[in-house]
Amino acid sequence: MKKHSLSSVFALVAAITLVFFGGCSDSKKQPAETATAPIADQPLKKAPDFNADSCFNMLAKQVNFGYRIPNNQAHVACGNYLAAQLKAFNWQVTEQPFEEINYKGEKMRMRNIIGSYNPNATKRILLAAHWDSRHIADNDKVNTDKPIDGANDGASGVAVLLEIARVINESKEKPNVGIDIIFFDGEDHGDPENHEFVGPMDTQENKEKTWWCLGSQYWSKNKHIEGYTAYYGILLDMVGNKNAKFAKEGQSMQFAPAVVDKVWTIANKLGYNNFIEKLAPPIVDDHDFVNIIARINMIDIIEYDNSDGIYFSNTWHTHQDNLENIDKATLKSVGQTVLTTLWQE
Repeated sequence: MKKHSLSSVFALVAAITLVFFGGCSDSKKQPAETATAPIADQPLKKAPDFNADSCFNMLAKQVNFGYRIPNNQAHVACGNYLAAQLKAFNWQVTEQPFEEINYKGEKMRMRNIIGSYNPNATKRILLAAHWDSRHIADNDKVNTDKPIDGANDGASGVAVLLEIARVINESKEKPNVGIDIIFFDGEDHGDPENHEFVGPMDTQENKEKTWWCLGSQYWSKNKHIEGYTAYYGILLDMVGNKNAKFAKEGQSMQFAPAVVDKVWTIANKLGYNNFIEKLAPPIVDDHDFVNIIARINMIDIIEYDNSDGIYFSNTWHTHQDNLENIDKATLKSVGQTVLTTLWQE
């Protein structure tokens, strides 16, 4: 994901809206707020236990493949593993291959991986994370042109969703909704800060293009099922770091404030005080395109640490984004919160 100023995020929203909705200002063209039942004074329906050890093992498995960068073997092997895991958990799997040109003019072979539980249910919840890892450590001070492990930024959200898929498969009681998990590819292959385009890519159109979130952009324009929609969606991004805090991200609050409040209320009822009552500035992440293009209200659970003015933690896009900085307690807090949210539907 890419950190943006408030004005640049709104500019992105306006540009996408203009392209896909013809610039129409009719309020009916905007994504509508998802209706959710108030839960502040209601007892929570007990969900199965989320196993942080199992989650961590699936996180480490992704990292151990190597750098999950499109066009390399580790990327292919990890994608095969993710699809195989979903199938092993008895989820219906759809793979969505696609190609996209990156900001350097290189053709990248990618695929979104989709798992569906209870595929015939009409009421559906969409869960998502990106499974690729950053190809450069552009926020580090050394080896900035080298790739990173992406243990937190990518693998953590995927591992949480894999564990949720495993728990649902093995639980005697099942959630009362259909669930779709999408592992988006190509999220983290945007251009570096202060990047200067050179050669044939040096055009005004390319300078204004969003090179991030390629998989979610593709899926939002080409849904795996024609006419697919969901009651709401939850995106997980960077949900495994030690001492991670999760604030209410600005885009999420614009499109689906009731969903944000519902999830944060559940987290606090479960005793997880790392879901904080603070509004964070909006960012460009996969949920933007799901909200604006696919017109499914999706929130983003993403780490927020503005103590150094960066927005994310100090491991973001650095070589410190590794297994040593992953905390099972953080994985547990996010996984149990999302799992419990599903059980309230």
